[in-house]
Amino acid sequence: MLGSGFHHVLSELRVDAETPYSRLPGFPPTGVTGHAGKLLIGHLGETPVMVLSGRAHYYEGHPMALVTFAVRALAAYGIRDLLLTNAAGGVNRSLRPGDFMILSDHINLMGANPLRGGPVPGLPRFVDLTCAYDPGLRQLLRQAGRECGLKLRTGTYLAVCGPSYETPAEVRAFARLGADAVGMSTVPEVIVARQCGLNVAAMSCITNLAAGRSGKRLSHEEVLETAERVKKVAAQLLKNFVKLYGQNH
Repeated sequence: MLGSGFHHVLSELRVDAETPYSRLPGFPPTGVTGHAGKLLIGHLGETPVMVLSGRAHYYEGHPMALVTFAVRALAAYGIRDLLLTNAAGGVNRSLRPGDFMILSDHINLMGANPLRGGPVPGLPRFVDLTCAYDPGLRQLLRQAGRECGLKLRTGTYLAVCGPSYETPAEVRAFARLGADAVGMSTVPEVIVARQCGLNVAAMSCITNLAAGRSGKRLSHEEVLETAERVKKVAAQLLKNFVKLYGQNH
């Protein structure tokens, strides 16, 4: 699943089939710049992949069931391993725009849980998230980074509902809670993926410093500018990961 900053990998994809979300029953529209809103099936190198180019966000007004529908569709299709990507703000003072962070854990402050409601037949209602992010897939990401000459960071991602950016006071509080980066996505998809039994890895592109960390005003334009600057290395990183995944599965 490609978030902001990772779509350049599509230039490396040998596409066998693609369709816009608007033609897939149950898929929500995407309404954010940088999210194409289409499903592609093809090969990255020699490895067969399905790519969700763009995601729906809770802050767009969609219910959680719609935000996470694509993950349930992947699980029904037979996908067993899922890599999620996103753009995030750096809370940890050692992070800089353009860094990449592998998620080792998350904090859900979105005020909602995608499993709320009636039980899903055949699936657990009370999902264990002790190890939400698969160690084996995380190791492949680290190895993929080394092959790019990158030292990937590892940290905890904190999710808020957005779309307003956080205040400096909130960012200070998030740091005390143990967050390294903050964003407005990913966590709902991870929770549903784990309910469906998928192995999950996730990676953030740090596109800006969180509020109060740089003294600058925050803007979506800054997010897109950083994503554009690192698009080639992000694409190579994902390509390396998929190659290593193909060799190990």
